[in-house]
Amino acid sequence: MRQYVAYYRVSTAKQGSSGLGLEAQQYAVVQYLRDENRLLAHFTEVESGKRNQRPQLQAAIAFARQAGATLLIAKLDRLSRNAGFIFALRDSGVDFVCCDMPDANTLTVGIFAVLAQHERELISRRTKDALHALKQRGVQLGVPANLTTTAIRKGQTVREQNARDNKENRQAMRLAVLLREQGHRLQQIADELNHGDYRTRRGKQFGPTAVRRLLQRHATGT
Repeated sequence: MRQYVAYYRVSTAKQGSSGLGLEAQQYAVVQYLRDENRLLAHFTEVESGKRNQRPQLQAAIAFARQAGATLLIAKLDRLSRNAGFIFALRDSGVDFVCCDMPDANTLTVGIFAVLAQHERELISRRTKDALHALKQRGVQLGVPANLTTTAIRKGQTVREQNARDNKENRQAMRLAVLLREQGHRLQQIADELNHGDYRTRRGKQFGPTAVRRLLQRHATGT
């Protein structure tokens, strides 16, 4: 019987002490294992996803290697947005699996890692370009006087768009497409997304209709 070592990551100490984010990861691991006796140990990291210094992850890898166990992560994005980091983990000699992508192989994990890093680079580039454009127009950044009615309305539109296109939703879309290609029914896909703690744009659990919309959005590129 395969045994596992769980790795959890939260971005702030507040999340770690309150259980925010951590409980969802623990739930995903329990749902994946079905038998808690298969879990040998767990390690929790409090660290930003942009940084690759992960002492608890290194400890988890060492423990798993010594015990001949598999490293278990609730979500792929809990590792890192740096593709090179995930590839290094892949080549560490320790098997690892993600609860939200249990059927993923080395190729698909690599693809998702590259996509995650590309997404981070795009966000950073767009932010810098937007700030540069504002400075070129003579706008003094951070001055409350800039918050005109038009600016406030535009900011609200941007926030709504970001909510629609947020990272979690895009990951849910890619996972839904992957599961659909593997022959899963809409309800089965919805169950997998809910077990992975994904939510719809409105923060609700997924059902067959919401999954169908995800697949349609992917097909139309919207």
